[in-house]
Amino acid sequence: MFRAVGRIFRTPDLRRKILFTLGIIALFRLGSFIPAPFVDFGNVQACLAANQSTSGLYELVNLFSGGALLQLSIFALGIMPYITASIIVQLLRVVIPHFETLYKEGQSGQSKLTQYTRYLTIALGVLQSTTLITVARSGALFGNSTTTQCSNLITDSSWYAIMLMVITMTAGTGLIMWMGELVTERGIGNGMSLLIFTSIAARFPGSLQSIWQQQGVEILAVVLVIGIATMAGVVFVEQSQRRIPVQYAKRMVGRRTYGGNNTYIPIKVNMAGVVPVIFASSLLYLPALIAQFNQPKAGQEPAAWVTWVTNYLTKGDHPLYMLLYFLLIVGFTYFYVAITFNPEEVADNMKKYGGFIPGIRAGRPTAEYLDYVLTRITLPGSVYLGLIALIPLAAFSLIGANQNFPFGGASILIIVGVGLETVKQIDSQLQQRHYEGLLR
Repeated sequence: MFRAVGRIFRTPDLRRKILFTLGIIALFRLGSFIPAPFVDFGNVQACLAANQSTSGLYELVNLFSGGALLQLSIFALGIMPYITASIIVQLLRVVIPHFETLYKEGQSGQSKLTQYTRYLTIALGVLQSTTLITVARSGALFGNSTTTQCSNLITDSSWYAIMLMVITMTAGTGLIMWMGELVTERGIGNGMSLLIFTSIAARFPGSLQSIWQQQGVEILAVVLVIGIATMAGVVFVEQSQRRIPVQYAKRMVGRRTYGGNNTYIPIKVNMAGVVPVIFASSLLYLPALIAQFNQPKAGQEPAAWVTWVTNYLTKGDHPLYMLLYFLLIVGFTYFYVAITFNPEEVADNMKKYGGFIPGIRAGRPTAEYLDYVLTRITLPGSVYLGLIALIPLAAFSLIGANQNFPFGGASILIIVGVGLETVKQIDSQLQQRHYEGLLR
């Protein structure tokens, strides 16, 4: 293992790529601590110390920004606008035929879709930065905190100050997007995924230290054991796939023979990745957000539905919240897999190039067989995602460490997925040059 790491840094091209990637990551983390204009850094730090937990959608956005959201830094929005824009563009392929046509055009069409994603990212950056600044001005960024410091996070509320803050945070989002694309092009691994990986991994030491200080060494040991077991399970499931064998018939083109080889279609147990968890978290946050804007005036009783939402849909330790969260993840997993994997398209492509599944006729029977396999393999994948997402909520109920529990939900899925993919890329590049990879 150590010899393989030594070979990495003795290979000039690979060393240059890794050092470039580490440099971009360092700049990304530096920007997460630089406050935006007209932000009172002292008050923000005092509110962060007094409010150790966030809930709902803010928890997810703050996770993907590496804690920069609640610090109101220039990179406060993090990579979340780009993730949202990518998901929207992907879903619009089902609704807008032009997007599906671009997707099938190959490299030129993909470039056009990427350009649309960039434009949508900037638009979402303007919208989200405006919302974030509005919430910070109202004093609701840290929940129901009543301290004076949390109500005075912004030193200047004039229109030009607000506009400058919106421009700065939106420009920060654009800069992060550019840095991610630079890493993809000139570094190692997928740039956007590595920046998300960095944001999540940066919070692990602080979370574990908080558990140690608040809960003690015994609870920290329990958390570490659960975390290692969870990570091993996630690695096992993420690597699991159903391989459907495919054979290609021989065909003559001029004097050359093509085809006649055997391959397979890999269908992963978790084809949806972390997207269903993001969808379910966002949807469950909406009732709480609507209820927050319908709070009664002083001396009045809240509406019955507001009380019900406050009691059942805002606390992650309630059984009803957990059940709805789990069911939404299962439903969104089936929905997203149905959008991203089209059995009819795969069957048509196989038929076009003379491929067939042994024992299954080409064309519609192949599409029906692929749909049959996909439907059944998605069930354990969706249940797995639901259980992984419930780990932080269960931790809150059992040991009271929800706000600091790092091993669960979207964080562990992204950490493991990006880590495995990056190691595979480094391993393949080592094998090209030394015939020995990083892993044996």
